Amino acid sequence: MRDEGVLAGHAAHPPLTDGEAVRIATGARTPPDTTAVLRSEHGRTDDKGRLHVTAAARPPHTVSHGQDIRPRGQECRSGDQLLPVGTLVTPPVLGMAAAAGYDTLTAVPRPRADVFVLGDELLGEGMPHDGLIRDALGPLLPPWLRALGAEVTAVRRVGDDEQALFEAITASDADVVVTTGGTAAGPVDHVHPVLRRIGAELLVDGVNVRPGHPMLLARTAENQHLVGLPGNPLAAVSGLVTLAEPLLRTLAARPALEPYTLPLRDAVQGHPYDTRLVPVSLRGDRALPLLYNGPAMLRGIAAADALAVVAPGGARPGQEAELLDLPWASGGIGVCFT
Repeated sequence: MRDEGVLAGHAAHPPLTDGEAVRIATGARTPPDTTAVLRSEHGRTDDKGRLHVTAAARPPHTVSHGQDIRPRGQECRSGDQLLPVGTLVTPPVLGMAAAAGYDTLTAVPRPRADVFVLGDELLGEGMPHDGLIRDALGPLLPPWLRALGAEVTAVRRVGDDEQALFEAITASDADVVVTTGGTAAGPVDHVHPVLRRIGAELLVDGVNVRPGHPMLLARTAENQHLVGLPGNPLAAVSGLVTLAEPLLRTLAARPALEPYTLPLRDAVQGHPYDTRLVPVSLRGDRALPLLYNGPAMLRGIAAADALAVVAPGGARPGQEAELLDLPWASGGIGVCFT
């Protein structure tokens, strides 16, 4: 047994000769020609300095070649791709990059999003009264957008005034502007006129989906995107899932999730010619369609795990339906309350 031990973080030691041993600290570099490492609790040294394996060793009384030595290239080899492009940078990813010797990572920043809640009829607190209703989308949108990977930089209430909406949009330097309401063609629906005024290109102008058909997606000359969500809460959720989520995922260079289907437990009434998005709860290997699924309702989506895509004409019990997961179904957002 050598007198001088081997400590972690120190330079390499001379090779071991046949029959020679040296004390070594966990994490230290083994000397060249080392056969194995014997844990201190599995060995003892006699009064002549000879090392013996004790009965505590596993398997008993043996030392195998390479035992408790971490070899080079165990986790990766030179030239290996550690993770694919588009991987979300999580704490384990940062730790692995540091362990592999990287000081910096090239990453795509979170898209910045401004939220403008439109409507003179909206209340920020208290009970609805005198033709005024509570704003449900102001509390709903920011955490949902964060769960989709966005950095929400502003949430503003904007009245039914075209000039106010024009000023809000043109003053925003966010990557994405999300508006609620005002996407149809009513007397106070100002989103389309403002988009024409700023010369934005309409990429999506209405969809054959219920709820949510008046949603829109536009791009400005400065390459800023605007997602126009309907004012009805469940219709706005449809736009979040089908327009905002793919846009934010693309801007953040994140891969799309693999689509999947499950059979519906109950029948779903369909729209005559549009696709329906229906809140469902996952019950084992089936999806249970939930009630309260009208465009202005949130009771169904509040209890849902996903949205089922129901083709025109509806679906019968047991029929397979594509499902669009909601962020909280995979632990994205949410708290418990009593």
